[in-house]
Amino acid sequence: MVKRFLLAVQGIVAMSIALAPQAFAAEGGLGFYLLGSKTTMSGYLPPPGTYGIISNYGYSGSANINILSGGVEVTGDVKADAYLAMPTALFVLDQDVLGGHLALSLTTPFGYKSLNAGALLTKPGGSVLGINVGLDNWDFGDPVLGATLGWNNGDLHYTLGTLINVPIGPWEKGNPINISFHRWVVDTTAALTYLNPATGVELSGAAGLTFNGENQVTNYKTGTEFHFESAAMLHMSKQLSFGLNGFAYDQITGDSGSGAVLGPFEGQVYALGPAVDFSFMAGKLPVAVNLRYFHEFYAKNRLQGDAGFVTFAVPLGGQAPHG
Repeated sequence: MVKRFLLAVQGIVAMSIALAPQAFAAEGGLGFYLLGSKTTMSGYLPPPGTYGIISNYGYSGSANINILSGGVEVTGDVKADAYLAMPTALFVLDQDVLGGHLALSLTTPFGYKSLNAGALLTKPGGSVLGINVGLDNWDFGDPVLGATLGWNNGDLHYTLGTLINVPIGPWEKGNPINISFHRWVVDTTAALTYLNPATGVELSGAAGLTFNGENQVTNYKTGTEFHFESAAMLHMSKQLSFGLNGFAYDQITGDSGSGAVLGPFEGQVYALGPAVDFSFMAGKLPVAVNLRYFHEFYAKNRLQGDAGFVTFAVPLGGQAPHG
C-alpha cells in the first residue's frame, strides 16, 4: 500500500524550470522547462561576449489528491516547495550566423525540494489506511546545454533557441523529490520582443514545445508540453523597467509507457504577476537584475501555487547585458 501511495504522489505532485521544479502531469510530477523563464526581453540576445548568469527560482504549491487506481482510492493533500540555483555560462559568438548571432550556454542546476503529503487509502472492501509522508532533498540536477540564434530589425528582436537536458545527474528510482530527470529532454522556443526606445514600451512573447524522452529505468514517457510566456513592460530609462508578465502551460499529449500506472495525465496551468528589470554598476562592473513573480490559477493535474525568479547577469567579456 505504501508503494502504491508513493506512485500516486509521483503521478500528481509537482515541482521544477529548464531545468524545472514545478508539478506537472509528468513522471515524478516534474517538468523540465521552467515556466516564466522567458518573459521580459525574451526575444533579445545580448551583444557578442561572455556572460555569467545566476538565476534563483523558488516555488511553493499545493494540491488535493483524489485517485482511484486498481480498486484502491487515494484521497488527501500534497504540499511541495522548491528552490533552484542555476549558474549559467553564456557565450555569444561574434561571427555572423544566418544573418544573426549564435549563443551557446551551459547550466548546472543545484537545489532543494520538499514534499509533504497526507492521504487516506481506501482498499477494496472498505478498510482504510492513513499515511503521512515528509521528504526533502538537496542535490545537483542534470546539466543543460543551450543554443540560441538571435536577430534584430529596428525595434524588433527575435530568437530561436533549444535546450537539451543531459541525464547524468544523481537520480534514485521511486524518489519523488529527485532534482534530476534521468531522461533526455529537448525544448525548442521562439521568442519576439518589440521595444520602442522613444516610448519605452516593451511587448515580449515566447512560445515553445518540450519533447520528453522515455526514462529507460521506469519505462515512463512524459507527454509533449506546450508553453507560452509574455510580458508588457514600460522602460522608464535604460536602467529601469516594470510591468506585468505571465505564462500558460498545456500538456498536449498524455504520459505513456508501462510505467505510467496512473494513466495518461495531462496538466495545465496559467499564471500572472509583476516584473521589474533594473541595472546598476558594481564598481566598474555592470550588473543586470531581473525580478519576476507569478501566481498560478486554473491548474489541472498539477500543483497550484506561487513562483518567482531573481536573476543576476554580468558581462565577463564584451558588452553589458540588457536589464
